[in-house]
Amino acid sequence: MTDHNEGTALPAADHTPATVHDLVGVGFGPSNLGLAIALAERREKGGGPALTGVFLERQTGFGWHGGMLLDDATMQVSFLKDLVTTRDPASDFSFLSFLHHVGRLHDFINHKTLFPLRREFHDYLSWCASRVADQVRYGQEVVEVLPVRTGGRVTHLDVVSKDTDGERTVLRARNVVFGPGLRPRMPGGVEQSSRVWHNEYLLTRLAELPPGAAPHSFVVVGAGQSAAEVVDHLHQRFPASHVHAVFSRYGYSPSDDSPFANRIFDPEAVDAFYTAPEDVKRKLMGYHRNTNYSVVDPDLIEALYRRHYAEMVQGRERLHLHNTARVAGLTEGPEGVAVVVEDLVTGKQTPVAANHVVFATGYHPADPRPLLGGLADQLVSTPDGRPAVERDYRMATHDDLTCGLYLQGGTEHTHGVSASLLSNVATRVAEIIDSVAARTDIPA
Repeated sequence: MTDHNEGTALPAADHTPATVHDLVGVGFGPSNLGLAIALAERREKGGGPALTGVFLERQTGFGWHGGMLLDDATMQVSFLKDLVTTRDPASDFSFLSFLHHVGRLHDFINHKTLFPLRREFHDYLSWCASRVADQVRYGQEVVEVLPVRTGGRVTHLDVVSKDTDGERTVLRARNVVFGPGLRPRMPGGVEQSSRVWHNEYLLTRLAELPPGAAPHSFVVVGAGQSAAEVVDHLHQRFPASHVHAVFSRYGYSPSDDSPFANRIFDPEAVDAFYTAPEDVKRKLMGYHRNTNYSVVDPDLIEALYRRHYAEMVQGRERLHLHNTARVAGLTEGPEGVAVVVEDLVTGKQTPVAANHVVFATGYHPADPRPLLGGLADQLVSTPDGRPAVERDYRMATHDDLTCGLYLQGGTEHTHGVSASLLSNVATRVAEIIDSVAARTDIPA
């Protein structure tokens, strides 16, 4: 096996890397962090051939949705579904091991909750990332993946990245694992600006406001958990400001966190979903969308309603709920944003003057295929144009490509709801490593 710390600068396009890695990971969010941990533990504990890996991350350090690390926001998934526990309950990379390390284990036990603060879980992820930092190169943006041919077949892949100075580096790999993460989704025709944001950047943008700034009005668009959290945060942080929540429903819909429904996140559910006929997959996604999509924690719904009702009683409304409505117009000017809110039932349009507009309109998985250039011709696609993905998360390819291209994320159409969530990270990375290990001896 090879040294995972080696890399080659690219002074010329034909420069050949001296090292071949078993895998190169593109992106270093929770999914590929979990993979790095599993690789490290495999090398340390044995149980199979030691595999080498190196991960490339365009951020200059580890970070996970930093713009939404609100002080009192909690995780929506149990701490037991951390990066390792369902794969190896004895791992010292667990959330409980982190709590023991920072001297807070008994305090957390006394808290009697399965759902830690989101900020605390981010601290846990950062702690894990620091322990496998030797496998990661930060400040490296992957710009392309090139084929390396042997006897007419693609047997290796050159992963080309550039640093913040524009210097390019190439890593050669037998396998590439894409952890592309999620990209903010904005409505068509709406661009982000200094006054119009996606909630992904909420805290970052608020930190840029002038000291002592007191915006008189915010508009928040969206009906999911993030939208409700943004409304709650702005309403409490700016006690003199009006907060207008705009959503197309009658109100926020509660998430289904019941035990039976949560089985859709179990590893066994991935097997069932993967083998199900396409019409059954569509039905399952429809049945269980309220476990994750455009739904809100019931406690937060209750808190917002109580606050809204209390303001009505007091005759001092600051929290304005525009239900069955949409943003029909948005014009940015030097003093703020002129927003037109349209009632979907009556068609009545109401002007709202806002200092800032926050779109909590969700995310979409980043598509790694543009990085593949001509290699994309080797991929098998579904009838609707999405990547065909094998059960082991390897993208289906033609026989001319013998190396592996794996996806961590963007596989909901093949593997179900948990494809982009924390729930199955620990199990998924073990399956990917087993697949890589099984393919290392496949002849070219």
